Amino acid sequence: MTYGAWLSAAGMQTNQYRQEVLANNMANVNTPGFKKDLTILRERAVESSNGAGGGKFLNLLLDRLSGGTFVAPTYHSFAGGPITPTENPLDVAIQGDGFFAVNDGTETKYTRDGRFTTNPANELVMVANDGRARVLGEGGAPITLLPQSAGRPEIAADGTIRQGGALVGKIGVFEFADRNSLRKVGGSLFKATSDPARPAESSTLLPGNVEGSTVNPVDGLTSLIETTRAFQLNANMFSLQDTTIGQAISRVGRIG
Repeated sequence: MTYGAWLSAAGMQTNQYRQEVLANNMANVNTPGFKKDLTILRERAVESSNGAGGGKFLNLLLDRLSGGTFVAPTYHSFAGGPITPTENPLDVAIQGDGFFAVNDGTETKYTRDGRFTTNPANELVMVANDGRARVLGEGGAPITLLPQSAGRPEIAADGTIRQGGALVGKIGVFEFADRNSLRKVGGSLFKATSDPARPAESSTLLPGNVEGSTVNPVDGLTSLIETTRAFQLNANMFSLQDTTIGQAISRVGRIG
C-alpha cells in the first residue's frame, strides 16, 4: 500500500472519531448541565523519527512529509452554560467552577444539572435519572426536606435550605484542583477518578435557575458538516490511490 493511502486511512479514522464526538454533543444540546467534548488532533511523526524503528525506516523523500494525524485525548469543556430562569423553587444553577454531588445508591457522582425535586421520602433528588440520584449536603449526607405543610422551601445563594423559617439542610458544592481528572458517566454526570472533591470556595448558587448545555447547535452542526466532508475527501483519495495501485499492477504484469 502506498504512503499516501496510509495517510488517507489515518484521516478517515480521525474524522470518523470526530463525527462520533460531535454527534454526541449535538444529541445533548438540550441536556441541562451538559459539557461538550473537544477532540484534539495531533500530527503523527514519520516512522524514522518516532522511536519505533529508528534509522531502519529512514527515507529522505518521505521523511519530509507529514506522518498523518492521530487523535489526542479528548477533553471536556468546562465553560459555563447559559443560565435560564425557572419557576421551580428547587432548581439551582452554579455560578463558578463547582459541582453538585449526588449519590444513586452505589457511588457518588458530580453534576452541574441543578434540576431538583423530592422523592416520596422527601429527599432532595435530581429530576434526571428517574429521581434515583439523591443530592448530597456539604457533609456528604442526603438532604431531607420537611413535609409540604411546613411551607415552601427556600434556597439561599450559599446553598442553605429553609422551610417555615427552619434550617433543614445545605446543598453541597464541590470543586476539583484538576477538573480534567473527571470522567463522564452518562448525561451530565461525572465521576472523580483521582483528584478528590473539596468544598468549593469561589462558587455561589443561583436559586430558581438552571444551567443549560454548552453545546452551540449552529457551531456543532457546522463542525459536523466540515468533518463529514473531510472524511469523504480522505475516502475519495484512498479509493483513487487504490485504483492507481491496481492499474499499475495490471499494466506491469502485462509488460512482463
